[in-house]
Amino acid sequence: MFDFSGTLLRIECVAHWLDAGLAEAGIRLSGDEFAHTVERLTYHGALPGGPAPRKVPARLKKLWEERDLDAERHRAAYTALIREAGVTDRALAQALYARHMVPEAWHPYPDTARTLGELSRAGVAVAVVSNIGWDLRPVFRAHGLDEWVDVYALSYEVGAQKPDPAIFRFACERLGLAPAETLMVGDDRRADGGAEALGAHVHFVDHLPVDRRPHGLLPVFGLLGGDGA
Repeated sequence: MFDFSGTLLRIECVAHWLDAGLAEAGIRLSGDEFAHTVERLTYHGALPGGPAPRKVPARLKKLWEERDLDAERHRAAYTALIREAGVTDRALAQALYARHMVPEAWHPYPDTARTLGELSRAGVAVAVVSNIGWDLRPVFRAHGLDEWVDVYALSYEVGAQKPDPAIFRFACERLGLAPAETLMVGDDRRADGGAEALGAHVHFVDHLPVDRRPHGLLPVFGLLGGDGA
């Protein structure tokens, strides 16, 4: 079982995200305005899959905590954070939210294809278990990764988000495996670590930029079937 964001793929940086959104909305900013907007968007954690908010406004805390349970709450949470960052143009806000769901915004880690491909060829079933409010399957298809994924356990479809054991149980049942026969690989010790409650093994990777983590997934091969997971 693999987490998605920060484990198998990573979202583009905030500056690239904003640049693409501005182009889509037909808006130009000065250099200073662009830099300031990047800073504000980063501070408020407005990019899904990007840096977490430094502080979530009290009125948005419940929505933030439940953002991955359905598409409506996901959109509402992140568009609210975009507005908190000072983006008042509606077309730009819509373009920014839409941008993070396109395959071009996501970059696989250098060893993602190799890891998934070798697992598949070895007869190891693979699930992607993600807290997310939209369908990431097109991203996997666009990057040539979908053929190696047997099960998608997405929080907005399952109705449970990590660390709730329910989402891991769903994945295990779809894989036809007992939790003790599975390994959960992720970058978030709280969310992905929830698999331990079911008896699954857990292995953590660092959520680093793609060019700084070329071989982070390869240790998985040494953990399969062992007690060190």
